[in-house]
Amino acid sequence: MEEVTTIGLDLAKRVFQVHGADAKGRPVLQKKLRREDVLSFFAKLPPCIVGMEACASPHYWAREIRNLGHDARMIPASYVKPYVARQKNDAADAAAICEAVTRPAVRSAPIKSLSQQAARVVHRTHEILSRQRVSLINAIRSHMAEFGVIAAAGPQHVGSLVERISHSETPLPDMVRAALSILADQLIALTKQINELEAQMRKHCRKEPEAARLLTIPGIGPITTSAILAGVPDIRGFKSGRDFAAWLGLVPRQNSSGGKERLGRITKMGDRTIRRLLVIGAMSTIRWSRSKESFAESWLGRIIARKPVKLAAVALANKMARIIWAVMTRQETYRAA
Repeated sequence: MEEVTTIGLDLAKRVFQVHGADAKGRPVLQKKLRREDVLSFFAKLPPCIVGMEACASPHYWAREIRNLGHDARMIPASYVKPYVARQKNDAADAAAICEAVTRPAVRSAPIKSLSQQAARVVHRTHEILSRQRVSLINAIRSHMAEFGVIAAAGPQHVGSLVERISHSETPLPDMVRAALSILADQLIALTKQINELEAQMRKHCRKEPEAARLLTIPGIGPITTSAILAGVPDIRGFKSGRDFAAWLGLVPRQNSSGGKERLGRITKMGDRTIRRLLVIGAMSTIRWSRSKESFAESWLGRIIARKPVKLAAVALANKMARIIWAVMTRQETYRAA
């Protein structure tokens, strides 16, 4: 058998598919591996390029395979799909990964460290609990409104609504009061857990030297800073700030042909968490900047004068992404114009 130089590894829960090729690209190895046999298999191979899709659990396997001396690379699934020949199955996917990883035009995704993945789990947990809290608030509001008990808009007024559940003067049937008390207890517990997770994010930011520089950017807070540090393994892998903004999906989608440029809505590709936090930060910056006397003459003021506010917020989020790239790559703090 010829020496294997490139391997495409199709990840799965139990059975993994391996496709190996030699230096000329000819297939020389096709094998199925159970999960417990993967690392022992690669430990016996000479150092080679190992490609895998950026799907579930690739960061773990990439770190473990790199520790065995191989060059592990992760490829987005959309870049592998054009190389799948005819029918789709595990063997065809592994062969497509093996082919795509050797193409110079196919970019690989950076591999996250253990600490970055740990911070990522904290953010994902924070998102899940935040969505659950919104659902509980909406449920409590809607159920109490059915009995004529309402409160002012905004989550800051839900506390008074929760207090009225236990009051005997509130016109609620006993069955409704008991059911809403369960929702209220869950809401209080969720709020406490969310506050604890946010405290962990702020603590993580204080340990990172780059966090202090990111916090100088208007519209960037501890949660956004922690999300950037956890979700962007190596920002120096982007050649420019525009590449970083495009990776976040903050650039217009193109449908150009025949020399005519047709730009549509933003692509919404990349990391949705960081993109969402940047847009939220841009909205808060707009609200804060509108009180200034020189706002109408500023870049942001001129955009809002002719475009909707949310569209201007996306444009500002794009600009913030470019500033983040410049601050992190140049190791400098933000300087206002």
